[in-house]
Amino acid sequence: MITTINPATGKTLAKYGAMTPAELEQVVVHAAEAAASWGAVPVSARLEALTRLAAELRAAGDGLAELMTAEMGKPIGEAEGEVEKSAVTAEYYAAQGGAILADEPVAVDGARAWVSYEPIGVVLAVMPWNFPVWQVMRFAIPTLAAGNGVLLKHSPNVTGSALAIEQVFRAAGFPEHLVRTLVVDEPDVPATIEGLIADDRIAAVTLTGSNRAGAAVGAAAGRASKRSVLELGGSDAFVVLADADVDAAAAAAVRARFTNSGQSCVCAKRFIVEAAVADEFIDRFVVGVKGLAVGDPTDRGVAVGPLARDDLRAALQRQVDESVAAGAVLATGGGSIDGPGYFFEPTVLTGTAPGMPAFDEETFGPVAAVAVARDAAHAASLAGATQYGLGLSIWTRDASRGVELARQITSGAAFVNAVVASDPRVPFGGTKRSGYGRELAAHGLREFTNIRTYWVAG
Repeated sequence: MITTINPATGKTLAKYGAMTPAELEQVVVHAAEAAASWGAVPVSARLEALTRLAAELRAAGDGLAELMTAEMGKPIGEAEGEVEKSAVTAEYYAAQGGAILADEPVAVDGARAWVSYEPIGVVLAVMPWNFPVWQVMRFAIPTLAAGNGVLLKHSPNVTGSALAIEQVFRAAGFPEHLVRTLVVDEPDVPATIEGLIADDRIAAVTLTGSNRAGAAVGAAAGRASKRSVLELGGSDAFVVLADADVDAAAAAAVRARFTNSGQSCVCAKRFIVEAAVADEFIDRFVVGVKGLAVGDPTDRGVAVGPLARDDLRAALQRQVDESVAAGAVLATGGGSIDGPGYFFEPTVLTGTAPGMPAFDEETFGPVAAVAVARDAAHAASLAGATQYGLGLSIWTRDASRGVELARQITSGAAFVNAVVASDPRVPFGGTKRSGYGRELAAHGLREFTNIRTYWVAG
């Protein structure tokens, strides 16, 4: 049995029976058949289904948001925003997918040549719990638009959300077996995923999760010579230069770190501030963090809910304690909150540096690490002193200077005077140990296609 628990109360929500090997096999059989049929459907009809999906997401939005909040503790307003963002993404691909997937003529002498973007079959997705709907939709919508099928292995603590997503696709008129959820007993997951990747009926795999899981999935995909996309988290730098608008930067820093209770791969984690404005920034940042309301995520006045699981809270506590022991200073917060649920105080650590867990590791929760840089060059060095490379945010009154500095720091995205975010109009993905491949925009739609060359002589 798979048991889901409300992290705000610690109480059981529901129990789900895991699929047997025979049941899993039937799911794969039906998914492969559905994908083959769906790939033959004209692109225009596939895109019309996305318009229906957007409407269905909005119709089911309240229920989906309440379920996400119950299963992983997301503040209710953010859960509602997650559903709306998914609907907007469906509408984006409904409008733009035809042009992105259209054949591209290539001028050659003596022949007609073009490039075509064709379906590849069933794509396996191993998804995390922190954005139960959006994380699935940002992969599934373009994958389905491309003519493929989806097998979803979601995180066990959001099993209810996974099954609800499957029902939303059916309600929108997608074929019954085209999007299926795999309910797998946790000890069986590694072997099950490896077996599916090796299965000839699975064309590709995508995973968002830990580096350990990503290494296993990437290795299995390599052995099977199959395409893979890995998004493995990050430790994004939020760089504040001496000429920045400190008020605006500090206010944005609070949003950047504590959205989704700090449980996001693109949350800013390391705040690197030039010495000339460090004291001012830290003062304003800490005031903003102290003003965050922590509590019941169904309360619309609450900004920070619980962590999704108690083991995640314990891991965060270790990172804070070890960083303080190494010389970091607690400016606010620093520990678990007594009472039911898995709550952790919004925390700011100052005086952090390479060699401390809060600086070197991904902190997945409401903990911000602040480091002071001597100058802009030192700030760039500190920002790049990480094994991750997902997002980067730079704050300066000179936008061209911000772009120039960003070019010195490796990341999948660089935002100047803005908080890093995913958007369907631009590609999303990482570098270094943050993974490879891209989701969203044209790149995400074409990731899981056969990019095929046609050459017709005469």
